[in-house]
Amino acid sequence: MAKKVRSHYTCQSCGHQAPRWFGRCPACEEWNTCAEELPPPEDHRRPERRAPAAAMQPITEVSLEEAERLLTGLGELDRVLGGGIMPGSVVLVGGDPGIGKSTLLLQMAGQLAGRHQRTVYLSAEESGAQIRLRAGRIGSLSPELLVFSETNLASILEALERAEAMAVIIDSIQTIYYPQLESAPGSVAQVRECAARLVYFAKERGVPVFLVGHVTKEGTVAGPRTLEHLVDTVLYLEGERHHHFRILRAAKNRFGSTNEIGVFEMRERGLVEVGNPSQLLLAERAPGVSGSAVVCTIEGTRPLLVEIQALVSTSSFGYPQRVATGIDPKRLALLVAVLEKRGGYQITSQDIFVNVVGGIRVEEPSVDLGVALALVSSFLNRPIEPGTVAIGEIGLGGEVRPVDQIERRVAEARNLGFTRCLVARSNLKGWRRPEGMEVVGIGGLEAAQELALLQK
Repeated sequence: MAKKVRSHYTCQSCGHQAPRWFGRCPACEEWNTCAEELPPPEDHRRPERRAPAAAMQPITEVSLEEAERLLTGLGELDRVLGGGIMPGSVVLVGGDPGIGKSTLLLQMAGQLAGRHQRTVYLSAEESGAQIRLRAGRIGSLSPELLVFSETNLASILEALERAEAMAVIIDSIQTIYYPQLESAPGSVAQVRECAARLVYFAKERGVPVFLVGHVTKEGTVAGPRTLEHLVDTVLYLEGERHHHFRILRAAKNRFGSTNEIGVFEMRERGLVEVGNPSQLLLAERAPGVSGSAVVCTIEGTRPLLVEIQALVSTSSFGYPQRVATGIDPKRLALLVAVLEKRGGYQITSQDIFVNVVGGIRVEEPSVDLGVALALVSSFLNRPIEPGTVAIGEIGLGGEVRPVDQIERRVAEARNLGFTRCLVARSNLKGWRRPEGMEVVGIGGLEAAQELALLQK
């Protein structure tokens, strides 16, 4: 008598499984994400291959020799990866559609192939002719770059074993399928099984594998959360589609820091590395305009100067608007409340628009002082004194709090030609000021406004 196979129902958003159909997922509370799936059939004809068991040893006897990393040829990408690609690592690259994920990886593949390191670029979304056209446009044509268009994972793994490549790129993980599973490509079961088999291939062969992942409307990689746990590194390519800057961040990295960022500029011939992003971000800054302030944020080990623009205007409706681009809207609401309560500025009834120039997103509290000064500058229509950089966190009492790595921030401002930095009074201790830079310690918002704003 044949064994009865029972199906189960899986949430396509978070991977929660249940024996019955559900309209709303009890785990992630998403609606209409339930799909019926069958368990994979058991194949008794051939046992699964298993990697040889590793011998246990005391931790004090574990070798500290680190494998030689593979340089991508893109310095910004190497920086985010921790110094290059680790052999056998699996890297998941996510980002909005059209942001440049495929372009970045194809450029990397062209750089590797140009150094006679055979690289396979597998696309389940584009044909070989389409890939060649894009590779020709960005200058990535090389006989060592092999392209392959396939969606069947079994065929993909067979082809990869014959190719003997130094690196593999899969574009994208949501479009390939494992034939023994009956669910559709992109489902939780398919994504999890395909990723697990590609991870096994990478570890067994010592070949780094890059997976392109689609993202949801919330900006996270689509598919089960276990996908991010399976891989070694998770990278996100961020930026506004209508801006030319792209930021590469690491959300997870087993072989390096997650604090580093890579900055690229999108041009006709692909993504170009930006060695000094602060200079480019401030290049078009108009002098003498109210509502504009320069702040310094730290991204990994790199200080970054960006311009904050604010516009405070009379509201034409009963409910004033709050539009924040590049900063947390809740942080903006907090700063507006502090300015009204502690500074005496009646701006809560005004329309407020705040923008970080260049499509950059800043999350550090060290930009609070610059945002507050930009708001007051726009409200009073008094520009901030030229050559001034504001660095400091603002507390609920209106006080300016110290931030870390103040010496590196001030040095970066000095290198770009700024002559004065407004910092917290507590940040003045224990370091030497650079020549030609006036560093002013302030305790609260009132002093900052008097020092920063030009007198009428």
